[in-house]
Amino acid sequence: MTFTIQQRRQAVMSHVYQLGHVSVSRLAEELSVSEATVRRDLHSLATEGLLELAHGGASVVRNSDYSFISKSMRNIEAKRAIAAMASELIADGEQIFLDSGTTCFEITPFLRKKRGLSVIVNSIRTAQELYAPTLKVLILGGQYRPDRMDTVGPMATEAMDRLRGYCAFLGTDGLGMDFGLTSIDIESAHLFGLAARNARQVILLADHSKFRNPSLYKIADFDCLRAVITDRQPSEQWCDYLARKNITIVFPGVTPAQKLKITGS
Repeated sequence: MTFTIQQRRQAVMSHVYQLGHVSVSRLAEELSVSEATVRRDLHSLATEGLLELAHGGASVVRNSDYSFISKSMRNIEAKRAIAAMASELIADGEQIFLDSGTTCFEITPFLRKKRGLSVIVNSIRTAQELYAPTLKVLILGGQYRPDRMDTVGPMATEAMDRLRGYCAFLGTDGLGMDFGLTSIDIESAHLFGLAARNARQVILLADHSKFRNPSLYKIADFDCLRAVITDRQPSEQWCDYLARKNITIVFPGVTPAQKLKITGS
């Protein structure tokens, strides 16, 4: 496969963020280019602060492992499959909230095909992707975080608290049966928890890796959820737990997402 320079560097970043560290030789083999080409790409990306050079290769930048770019490189195909199923729930004329996570971001290409849709976001990156003239986008103001490309803080929560009547699509950094939906940072947890409380329905988008362990900060309890959309069937223990909570589980090849209705009260 022939890559443009930009495509090749995106592929380099994807490998680094998925594996944590990659060698020059492995990248050269994976991308079918010379080691000299890989070294030039790594030096350019390191100069931009996107990765760190390490002996014989490159690694994820320390202390920025939860940036939007970093998280967007993980489980990409799973997130896209989840986004495609989630988009089937959204009818023309709907009102929805999308959190600033990378899974919700993957829904944006599908939403550009909708008509009369109102979308509430706190992600600048998501807002930029929702450029279709048939969409209305409401951006929550607040403190801007460049690494995550989103807004948080008192101004964002005040704006969120004035909104009702939407269906919230939320991601998570981890799940715990005794703790609920969680986030790695307190400001996101607070904002998305408020979004869940004010929503008429909440749909959770979570790839298979999120069922392993909860993160530090609680977003919301499972009781708020209408459905969980994931990329593969959860464990028997999780399936039983969600069934007891009357939460529909949607994953490829089993439950058609269209059967869920998010319209109405």
